[in-house]
This record gives sequence, C-alpha cells and structure tokens, in this order.
Amino acid sequence: MPDSQAPAAKQYVIAQPEQAAIAVEGSDKLFPVRRIWCVGRNYADHAREMGHDPDREPPFFFQKPSDAVMPNHSAIPYPPMTKDLQHEIELVVCIGKSGKNIPKDKALDYVYGYCVGLDMTRRDLQTDAKKLGRPWEPGKSFDQSAPVSAIVPTSKSGHPFKGEIWVKVNGAVKQKGDLAQHIWQIDETISFLSDYVAIEAGDIIMMGTPAGVGPVAVGEKVEGHIAGIGDITVTYTKG
Repeated sequence: MPDSQAPAAKQYVIAQPEQAAIAVEGSDKLFPVRRIWCVGRNYADHAREMGHDPDREPPFFFQKPSDAVMPNHSAIPYPPMTKDLQHEIELVVCIGKSGKNIPKDKALDYVYGYCVGLDMTRRDLQTDAKKLGRPWEPGKSFDQSAPVSAIVPTSKSGHPFKGEIWVKVNGAVKQKGDLAQHIWQIDETISFLSDYVAIEAGDIIMMGTPAGVGPVAVGEKVEGHIAGIGDITVTYTKG
C-alpha cells in the first residue's frame, strides 16, 4: 500500500494510560491486566462472619479497576475516606486466552497462571453501601486496592484445588484456611462467569477469602501465603 494510503496512526486527546501489568515469576516478561473480577463470599466461614447464609448459592462478582494492582513488597499509602481498611487474602486466577460459554471440563485450559492477591477493602464504606443498597465500588474499587505477587505459570504450579492460605498482620496470623474450602472452585467459576461475559486474555479473577478479615493500620505489614503459589508482603504508610 502506498504511504499516502496507509491508515493514520491513532492519536489520543490525552496521554494514553500505562498498561497495568503483573510480573511473571522467573521471567522478565509481564502479564497485562485487562479486568479484575472478584468473587464474593466464596468461603462459607467468611460468608457467616459477614452475616450471610453459606449455602451454595450461585457466585456473584464485582470488579476493581485494572490499575488497582500493586506489585509485591510495595509500600502503599493508607487510602482516604476510611477508618477501617481490611485485608482479604485470595487466590488470583490469571486468564491466558479468550472464550465464552466455556464448559467446566475445558475451563482450566484458559488459565495462564496463578498468584497471591489481597482484596483490600474499605469496610466501613462497603458496609454503608450494603445498608443503602448501593454499589460496592467506593469500598472495593479504590486506588491500589489489589496488591499481587508475581504470577506462577500453570506449567510450574499446576492447578491448586487445595492448599493452605493465610495472612498475617505484623506477624500475627489473622486469616487461615484452605483452597479446598472454596464454595465455587476455579473451573466452576470460570465456566459460570463465561456464560455472562466473554472472558478475555489478561482478565484476572480473585477467588474469595477465608474467615478472619480484619483491620490494617498505618505502619503495619501484611504478609500473605498460598501453598504452591507464593507469598506477598506489603506495608501501609501514612496517606
């Protein structure tokens, strides 16, 4: 095609935002994050502590912005407009190819890898939203609310349907459970979500948290662990 007929390069009216991405363990490559899907109340004991019936109801989802991801070992400013920032330790599923209406027995083929994540929550804002029947975004979808460890590809980790998961705050264990306690397991969750939306390469799914969620104060260190996947450590500084 002659240069005069070449399509014009896209020109944006503002600076294009930097692509949110997660490091891949043992590599200099990055996993670009497209969307963050979060599964609500996927552990029965956590559902109970939040005042809900833990029966196996269909999963529900909320989202965080892709640029909420923060790398391991970050020092994160305590977020504004809250007096009750809380930790939620979660397995993160990283989607490597796109699809929709995915059957359960094919769902794991869509996973690139796994990492450890923290679904940080402004609990006071979320609680107010629940009482008023309003969306959860102010409590869940704020800046820097999704710290994550590096991704371990499935070729190294396999698919973790069981394994210890815990979080410590300043060295004290606050949450402890097992991935086997997921109400909806990884393959079921991917299949269910893909019936509602086309999941896309670059999407990540935060799989829910065990009981023991609680507050994090300025100056405190949060450490999380999932057996066979890795560890995460972040600290909270004055905002």
